[in-house]
Amino acid sequence: MDVGIHFVDFLRGDTAGMAASLAATARAAEEIGATMFTMQDHFFQMEQLGPADDPFLECYTSLGFVAGQTQRLALGALVTGVTYRYPGVLAKTVAALDVLSQGRAMFGLGTAWYQREHAGLGVPFPPLRDRFEMMEETLQICLQMWSDDDGAFEGKHYRLAETICEPRPLRRPPIVIGGGGEKKTLRLAARYADVWNRNGTVLASDGLAHKIAVLGEHCAAIGRDPAEIRKTVGLFDDPFADLDAYLRTVERYASLGIDLIHVGPLPGHPDPAGFVRRFGDEVMPRLATMG
Repeated sequence: MDVGIHFVDFLRGDTAGMAASLAATARAAEEIGATMFTMQDHFFQMEQLGPADDPFLECYTSLGFVAGQTQRLALGALVTGVTYRYPGVLAKTVAALDVLSQGRAMFGLGTAWYQREHAGLGVPFPPLRDRFEMMEETLQICLQMWSDDDGAFEGKHYRLAETICEPRPLRRPPIVIGGGGEKKTLRLAARYADVWNRNGTVLASDGLAHKIAVLGEHCAAIGRDPAEIRKTVGLFDDPFADLDAYLRTVERYASLGIDLIHVGPLPGHPDPAGFVRRFGDEVMPRLATMG
């Protein structure tokens, strides 16, 4: 079972120390053998984790900084909200991250959901149906911009006269799609995703095995082998509260074909890098035998 470190919580009251904390956490992730380092693409802290006015650094600036602190970790947003950036600008942003990280960028994309953030910053928040259409067009635009085709793109929501992207990524960034909506999200994952992610906190209510089966059905409908899509889960329970129970959960995921869990310092943790190092010491050896 592989591990990705997901960083979502910047410490209040120490703005000058944020860079050192983020760098130390990313380096610790690499030292323990994690394979990915991801961040949330938000501008306000998510209210499930803390007050909206808690510190929160912009995602792609932060990932570029992390790229300079690490050598091996795959880097990406889990996931980018489709409403936050025009697709052509987003394609350029991810391409720059890939070039500067020497081919380590991932491209996570979702429909966005944080309405308070949109209203607060003046970002349009179209109806969900439109956001799904925007998401698919964004995927198509990014794939075109990262290819040899620099011609026009004409869609319902976006029209680009030229899709020049120089430099292009060193290799096409893997596409990550998260969520469990059976009619739209999983259909998009079947068509476009290299990686599908589901948040472990909702699994008890929506049935992970069922979602994987539905993803397989969407793949079958377009003639794609579902094994081509890596399946990952966000597991943000405290592993040290009951390690045996935590490992039983991971074993269940592994039995369903999950081969990576995203974990991270819990909100308010005073030492994010220390959390990662402890995870490496106490949990990683047990995970090495799973999956």
